[in-house]
Amino acid sequence: MDAPLCTGCRQRDAALAGLQARLADLEAAVAHQQQTIQRLEATVHGLTERLAQYESEAGREGSPGPAPAEKPSASYSLDAERQRRRRRRRRKKSPGRRPTELKFAAAERFQDLYPEGARHDGCHLVRERAVWRLEGGRAVRVGYRIFAGPGGDEPPIPGVTPRCEYGLEILVVLAYLVYVIGISLDKACAVLGFFCQLPLAKSQADALLRQLARHWQGEFDLLCALIARAAVVYLDETGWKVGSTGCSLWAFASQCQRVFLFGCPKDDATLDRMLPPEVFRGIGVSDDAAVYRDRFVRGQKCWAHLLRKAIRLALLYPRKKSYQRFLDRLLALYRDAQRAAEDGRLGAAGRQQRATDLENRLCELCLPYWRGATPAMRPHERDFGNLVEELLRLLLAGELFTFVLHPEVEPTNNGMERLLRGPALDRKAGRTNQTAAGARRRSVIVSVLESLRANLEEFTLASVLEEVGRWMSEGVSLFARQWQGLPGSEPATMPNTS
Repeated sequence: MDAPLCTGCRQRDAALAGLQARLADLEAAVAHQQQTIQRLEATVHGLTERLAQYESEAGREGSPGPAPAEKPSASYSLDAERQRRRRRRRRKKSPGRRPTELKFAAAERFQDLYPEGARHDGCHLVRERAVWRLEGGRAVRVGYRIFAGPGGDEPPIPGVTPRCEYGLEILVVLAYLVYVIGISLDKACAVLGFFCQLPLAKSQADALLRQLARHWQGEFDLLCALIARAAVVYLDETGWKVGSTGCSLWAFASQCQRVFLFGCPKDDATLDRMLPPEVFRGIGVSDDAAVYRDRFVRGQKCWAHLLRKAIRLALLYPRKKSYQRFLDRLLALYRDAQRAAEDGRLGAAGRQQRATDLENRLCELCLPYWRGATPAMRPHERDFGNLVEELLRLLLAGELFTFVLHPEVEPTNNGMERLLRGPALDRKAGRTNQTAAGARRRSVIVSVLESLRANLEEFTLASVLEEVGRWMSEGVSLFARQWQGLPGSEPATMPNTS
């Protein structure tokens, strides 16, 4: 009986010892927590004393009694922080528009303008205007004194658009730098400031481009009308952006006109607006995009696109001798077609016979390789089959040898690709339009400048200003004269391009 008793005593003593050790650990933890609490209370007390000096003295006045709950200082409130952020976001106030008197007084030279044919002694001064002009490559502010005749008629300032304080030469240079060279507005202002000593801010440059687009809007509408009535129109497109929205840049070119549509959708509606089926009866030269299929009375597909596909297959798969043989025969056929198109001895019947012979040769070339695509085909075999099928489809549509029948038609669309090379680089660099209005402005200015390049013997600033100055003085532009030369064309029949 003694042994079990001793065993129970030992177990009880062990449990008691464990409880005492646990109690000691808890007492140590409580002591540590009390020290932490005391340290934090001291910190809070110190911070409270530091904040007390920022409290408003008005809250401390009044009868003694329990102190009200302390209110945080207004300097550290959320409302105060919001107000500070709003102030930072506010634009710097503009100093305002400088009075005309100050601008006129700062002019370097002055010029009097009288109505044509009026006696100077019978005219009276009606207004004064200060205008920046480019003279000898340097910006000069000219003060114009405008005199009205006895009938109240006023002479226009030569080379200056209405209500503009910059000469047309400055607007043209700015447009060329931004839209043709492809530099930003900031850099264009820096170029004009460095080379011409012209003080021009970015906002002013943006406003000048808007004015130029409004001034040339009528010429842009005339260009669209002329394109719709052209005998041959070349078409091409590339990607574009307006803000973050993906869209297209579509270019149309005839012999003397160029039209660029920035930020337009690539769809039938855009093509119908530019080339209405009831108006356009000419030849459309394009690639084989779906939007161009069965669109024109007569079409010519770009041979460069077709040859590139054959060249790609021959280079990527040199072991496939059939690809190289097909390319050699296709190139030989294309060169024979070029020689036939350039042969001035051929009449209409001779050209038709040559075109028929070329079509028969192409049919003989493609038929042995023609077979439907199957899932078992490799990717390059499928590409080759698609190329053969495309050639046969275009052959049946009569859109491969139109340039043989009509020698004025080019067999490729390379000219349009060169026109789109600059805008394509702008797109890759992110220099696209942020708004639809900016895309519209760019369309107007680029179309007029590129059309002038196509019509002028030398595309220089002097030749452009001479031509545009003639528009302003005579009231009839180059494109208006081209429109008047069309049989049965009236201004009222111009298409709506907006």
